[in-house]
Amino acid sequence: MSTSSTVDRAFETALYDDDADTLDTAASLLAADPGADPELGRRGEEFVATAWRRGWQPADLVRIVRRELEDVHVRLVAALIRAQAPHDRSRGPRWAAQLAGVPEQGPPRTDRFSHATAVLELYRLLLRLPALEPLEAGLPGEAPRREHRPESRALARIRALLAKAEATGYPEEAEALSAKAQELMARHSIDEALLSAHAPSPDAPGACRIGVEPPYEQAKAVLLDAVADANHCRAVWNEPLGFSTVVGFEADLEVVELLYTSLLVQAEGAMAKAEAAQRAGGRKRTKTFRQSFLAAYAHRAGSRLRAAAETVAAETGTATDVDLLPVLASREVAVTDRLERMFPETTTTRLRGAADAAGWTEGTRAADHARVDRRRPLS
Repeated sequence: MSTSSTVDRAFETALYDDDADTLDTAASLLAADPGADPELGRRGEEFVATAWRRGWQPADLVRIVRRELEDVHVRLVAALIRAQAPHDRSRGPRWAAQLAGVPEQGPPRTDRFSHATAVLELYRLLLRLPALEPLEAGLPGEAPRREHRPESRALARIRALLAKAEATGYPEEAEALSAKAQELMARHSIDEALLSAHAPSPDAPGACRIGVEPPYEQAKAVLLDAVADANHCRAVWNEPLGFSTVVGFEADLEVVELLYTSLLVQAEGAMAKAEAAQRAGGRKRTKTFRQSFLAAYAHRAGSRLRAAAETVAAETGTATDVDLLPVLASREVAVTDRLERMFPETTTTRLRGAADAAGWTEGTRAADHARVDRRRPLS
């Protein structure tokens, strides 16, 4: 029997249903034929390439496998992504950064039957992946996006400020560092908007996906939406697949990723301290406290971020005698248009489980410590 026939028989036996017995039968076929291993790997690379054609990206694939299966499957899909990459076309700096972030550990050593079982479980998942909205290519009628530029000094400084805010144990210091970071973000966004408006070929909005991981995904999605809105972007949450798609201009997408990640780290640290204090006071229930904490944090942080962005825009326009309103308004229209073409149908949902008064109070207080309000202009 040829190696291709072995793989075909195994796939026909187990890949198109969820029955455990057929999975065992197919895994036994593969385990008994070591010569089928190269063909099995090649088929896996084909599954990965198909996922790319269906709109998935490396970080998406690793995230869904981690969400639905186990660590062994994450290692397997990471190996397939790395093996397929040399045969793929160039897809830009964001894609390259995701490839660089793919886990490097190989699959753990195990017996052939267990390995074949894990491979088939992974392929079952890859086979069933739905098509996603494409992110990398411009939509019909859009202006081409300019080539990616190296990271600016402003972004490097923003990263450093947020890293310090996450690391400090003092709320007042975290507040000051986050405030400086958001001010730099707002100025960076305005600089990019003015630069693009005067370019021969203006930028078009792009999009990226950001994971929204359990637990308390809904409150985290609200926080990401608030960060996106304050930074001239729009976010659409895909609850079943565990991510939000954020639409905006590239400079704004970068700061949304940075700020959301940082605020989430700060929020979780503050929540752990607040929860410990609640337990010390005799409280035992924590799930509703955490949900309410994160919901309040998202609400309060969003208000502060928007206020900071508006203050910087007003100060910049006054200081430079530039009317920013038309520039920012045209970019907002472009972002909304891209969003509506990517997602012609969206629904809204009511935030659940945010009825704990103590959690809401503590979440609001934590957001105040991470707040971003008016500061002296930075040199």
